[in-house]
Amino acid sequence: MNFSFVFDNFEYLMIGAWPNGPAGGLALTLLLCVFSAVLSALFGLLSGILLVMSGPKWQLVLVAILGFFRAIPILMLIFWIYFLLPMMLGISAPKVQTIVLALSLVGGAYLGHSVAAGLRSVGDDQWAAGLALGFNRWKVLWFLILPQALPRMAPSFINQCISLTKDTSLAYIIGTQEFLTLARQIDGRLTGAYSTEIYLFVGIVYFVLCMTLNFFAECINKHYSKERQFV
Repeated sequence: MNFSFVFDNFEYLMIGAWPNGPAGGLALTLLLCVFSAVLSALFGLLSGILLVMSGPKWQLVLVAILGFFRAIPILMLIFWIYFLLPMMLGISAPKVQTIVLALSLVGGAYLGHSVAAGLRSVGDDQWAAGLALGFNRWKVLWFLILPQALPRMAPSFINQCISLTKDTSLAYIIGTQEFLTLARQIDGRLTGAYSTEIYLFVGIVYFVLCMTLNFFAECINKHYSKERQFV
């Protein structure tokens, strides 16, 4: 196998046309992942809290909304945001924002149920103790439940970040200049002569990124397990 083309195009694969043009390549992939992870975490945390704190009717509405985003493929959601919304609303949908929004909605929908499960895992006795001290339900949630539940949720958040990292590769479908898109461009310029090497290199990079995140998830999980055994 000949990987010389990787060294010849390494800078382009890492940052795209920047600084002479917009950032792309692996840098854009990481930016997509970071922004999507932050927004999906906020959406998941908010929806999970509302699932626990809302009444039965609102819970049904939230479950339906989260179920909708969990049920549809991310690729379909990207198409809806990028092609359908502009036709309906008469606006343009930027490519990067389209990917971030689609990934955030789907990722947040999955995290919402994880957050709700984490909050409920703390136990009713903690809620009862907080209420007995004179706190209302929201203060009990903020001061007692969340500090105990967040460490339990951390592996779920990191696992979702791993999924988002892989799902950023779907951005090529609307021409976003992320890592896989630039690799496909290089493959096209080389007329497919080094397709095996190109996609093997891309796969290795994604593998390293995901395994690094998985390592952090395992460390957090082990740390929390030791604390729980100590308690």
